[in-house]
Amino acid sequence: MGVDRPSLADDGLGKGAPGGQKGPNDRGASMRIATFNINGIKARAEALCAWLDEAAPDVALLQEIKSVDENFPRELFEDRGYNVETHGQKSFNGVAILSKLPLEDVSRGLPGDDEDEQARWIEATVTGDNHSVRICGLYLPNGNPVPGPKYDYKLAWMERMRRHAAGLLETEMPVVMAGDYNIIPQDEDAAKPEAWTEDALALPQSRDAFRRILNLGYTEAIRARTAAPGLFSFWDYQAGAWQRNNGIRIDHLLLSPQAADLMTEAGIDKDVRGRDKPSDHVPVWIDLAA
Repeated sequence: MGVDRPSLADDGLGKGAPGGQKGPNDRGASMRIATFNINGIKARAEALCAWLDEAAPDVALLQEIKSVDENFPRELFEDRGYNVETHGQKSFNGVAILSKLPLEDVSRGLPGDDEDEQARWIEATVTGDNHSVRICGLYLPNGNPVPGPKYDYKLAWMERMRRHAAGLLETEMPVVMAGDYNIIPQDEDAAKPEAWTEDALALPQSRDAFRRILNLGYTEAIRARTAAPGLFSFWDYQAGAWQRNNGIRIDHLLLSPQAADLMTEAGIDKDVRGRDKPSDHVPVWIDLAA
């Protein structure tokens, strides 16, 4: 993809400490972009700040902040050197961007449906030492129960995303679309794929909609680095899923060709799930030579 990359040990993707193989002082001029569904900012503020202090991403895309904009505790992050932009909603959904780099051309809401009031999409441009990158943070609808209006909304939302993703490619700039996709792309992305065959996260129609976005020319970062099974980003709070490692991989970063050419590393901060008062998701990240 245009740059030489070191081979990834499993620790770099599934078991390593936050930040993977390289700490914030070892990344040189690279830009670390992470996505993290925090499952409620009020409940997760302490855990989120601890991860930010340790992993020090340049950009963090958050989902399920579950807060209106005016109640989001932006000072916690501004005090850590982050610029903050939110697209919030009371008690549900909500996305945010935290960035150590200035955020420009901020846009809220996925285009294509003016009546959609759910806060699931935010995007902005960040400029590193070498490149500007269009960053899109998303919280894709779950879609359950199936069949029903929630699943219809999921598929319609994904088609809107596909059209917008095609338009972003026309800019010919590096684009990263990162977030909780609520999609298990392949059976290898679930510890027990047979448990998900009737679920909106893994139905053939859902996977087909995801592939249609990829087929525009996007690269899914983790799978570009390894085909290894057993890499997960979500473990339910129920039935000892974490202790049994009964996880699924639903948090993804999709990269335009220009962004994929800049990717030097990718990883999953799995151990965050085992800490106090964790989210049921963990951070997933990439490094770009941007």
